[in-house]
Amino acid sequence: MLRPKPPTMPQPTGTVTPPAVVEPTPITPTTPAPSTVPVAPAPAPSRPVVQFTPGTALALVGGGTAVVLVVGAVLVSMLLAVAVTATSVAVCAVVLRSLVGAQHKNR
Repeated sequence: MLRPKPPTMPQPTGTVTPPAVVEPTPITPTTPAPSTVPVAPAPAPSRPVVQFTPGTALALVGGGTAVVLVVGAVLVSMLLAVAVTATSVAVCAVVLRSLVGAQHKNR
């Protein structure tokens, strides 16, 4: 019979260096020097700001509703197609079973 072979851990191929040790340095509080550089105003945003008006909000709501209705109609039609197919397969199975049963009774 086949026997499983346990996996082996590969050995490192390069030179292994130990991790560097980081020693903490003490922080001494000092008073900050006063700044003589004037503060420049903030730069203008590079992207334009999008503002919604009542018309655009209404259009977004209408578009979202249309998408939901279309997707719902597609899903319902697919479910209906599956149901019709399953029903037709079931009817075919009943008809074939009755034909095979009637054939065995005639012999």
